Amino acid sequence: MTGGTGSGEPESTDSLKTFGAVVKAFRERAGLTQEGLAPLVRFSPQTVASIEQGRRLPPPDFIERAEEALDAFGVLRAAAIHLARKPGIAAWFRQWAALEEQAISLCTYECRVVPGLLQTKAYARAVTLSVPPPPEEEQVEQRVSARLARQELLRRSPPIAFSFIIEQALIERHTGGVEVTRELIDNLLRCSELWNVELQIMPLQQPQHAGLDGPIQLLETPENQWLGYSEGQKTGQLISGPKEVSVLLQRYAKMRSQALSPEDSASLLKRMRGAL
Repeated sequence: MTGGTGSGEPESTDSLKTFGAVVKAFRERAGLTQEGLAPLVRFSPQTVASIEQGRRLPPPDFIERAEEALDAFGVLRAAAIHLARKPGIAAWFRQWAALEEQAISLCTYECRVVPGLLQTKAYARAVTLSVPPPPEEEQVEQRVSARLARQELLRRSPPIAFSFIIEQALIERHTGGVEVTRELIDNLLRCSELWNVELQIMPLQQPQHAGLDGPIQLLETPENQWLGYSEGQKTGQLISGPKEVSVLLQRYAKMRSQALSPEDSASLLKRMRGAL
């Protein structure tokens, strides 16, 4: 689930297929086979084939090395910008991901894992490896790359107003180990300093909790329409009915008053990091 949780299988998109076709064209122009290009970009021939076929998101290192090896005149770098906005993502999340790109406000409450937009590479990898069935290494790289690519939304222009509420327990769990958690907390603190990001921690002890029914995602469109999204295991549902969205907005507003303030949340994160 590229949106925030575990191991949704990314699917091919038109932008991935187009990028792959461009790589293939430059490779053939250079007189190289996939096996010949592989050592130049330091990826396996199977990875080169997957990228050319539009079946996986190209890692940043691949893009840079292919650009140089194929003397692509900056074309691959330019094409990759569009991939960052349309990565290969799980089918059930694709519609919501497209709406995110145009949103002016995004609100996320998570009680399972730290939201994908706030994850580090190591944490995203640990989450992916935690959820059975065991993925192949290529699948891990693809899922992690897709998740990290979405994080460009945090610094998009025009900016999006972000609100995140995450459970303290998600950090206390130490997914991936102490070093991964330390790096994750550092990243959460950096993100919380962005002027368009509000990050709140829901403390371990909170007798009144409006989010007991599970995660909530909400966004506001450029037309000022609010939409919701609910994600489970291998499923996702867009919520557009005004009454249903109103209920989610009420719950999210209540949680903002129940969670620690952004300032107190940052102080808690610093204490948690110091205790590691």
